[in-house]
Amino acid sequence: MTTIAVVWRGDRDARRDATPRNNRFHRVFEELAKLGIHAEPAVFAENFADEVREQLLTVDGVLVWVDPISNGQTRPVLDALLRDVASRGPWVSAHPEVILKMGVKEVLHRTKHLGWGSDTHLYRTEMTFRGEFPSRLRSAGPRVLKQNRGNGGQGVWKVEQISPPAGEHVRVLQASRGSMPEELTFDEFLTRCGAYFNLGGCIVDQSFQPRLPDGMIRCYMAADKVVGFGHQFITALLSPPPERPMSDAAQPGPRIMHPASADQFQALRVKMESEWTPRMMDVLGIDTASLPIIWDADFLYGPRTASGEDTYVLCEINVSSVFPVPEQAPAAIARLVMARSDVRARDPITVTPAARSTDTARRPVARR
Repeated sequence: MTTIAVVWRGDRDARRDATPRNNRFHRVFEELAKLGIHAEPAVFAENFADEVREQLLTVDGVLVWVDPISNGQTRPVLDALLRDVASRGPWVSAHPEVILKMGVKEVLHRTKHLGWGSDTHLYRTEMTFRGEFPSRLRSAGPRVLKQNRGNGGQGVWKVEQISPPAGEHVRVLQASRGSMPEELTFDEFLTRCGAYFNLGGCIVDQSFQPRLPDGMIRCYMAADKVVGFGHQFITALLSPPPERPMSDAAQPGPRIMHPASADQFQALRVKMESEWTPRMMDVLGIDTASLPIIWDADFLYGPRTASGEDTYVLCEINVSSVFPVPEQAPAAIARLVMARSDVRARDPITVTPAARSTDTARRPVARR
């Protein structure tokens, strides 16, 4: 029987008490069970990482739902653990090497020519950022800056130059919930962003999309196929009402889920399946077997065409922690798990590009 571990973050009590039925992934567990796949919870925290590693070495595959940044916690310990596990036999989705290609803001720059891009620039050093960004803001603002890894709007800023006579001042608004606009000098803001270059980080700079109030479309993907859409009216990067900054008017609307067959998103579906995803895979060097079993691409509406049709601008790809998902997605996840496990069972020495980049000496693992 195929055995899968489902990984999410929690404490010791959560690990002890977890069952396939008492967590938010229960539908995924149910669909896996329907296909005869045994799935077990594998709650992770850094203080018992070795215990989780031993568990993961006993399964055929690993599904991971852990944010890159959550309450000050990041993923270096988990990513090292997953690389090691993947090098020893089990497949991992999403593999940390695939996350570093797809699930970072740099992908917006690397793939901007595919048809989903906008006016996008990349700053790899603080010196380059300080030298180039101010003039770009003056000539092409407002801009949106994004640190390379993050979630929940952390490190994502709308930046506008304040009209003269203020001159060298900017108005900034972070995308995280509850943020309020601030007015800073250019130097104060540039200094604040300096931390984003630590440990090889970078900043991606995109043009602000005026149609942001029309909402964001989340395109959910199971490997290379669309499994649904979510449409949400968002308030991130839109100034809240100054008299009631925490009112309902300042909160995002609910994300309305739609099936992959939804008429209003068929043009986007065709683009994703037949053009943008295959071309992205070519640019990033990712094959179908290495694509995350579940991921999503977030789009804003771009300028309408001369005939009035919508265009779409990619603003983020989420790979490491995609949840909640559309109603149809858990069954698609289960089918992909079965297919991926069947391939490994037929060819146990197969190594995906993600795994090959970390360890070419695969070793069989005794089942426990």
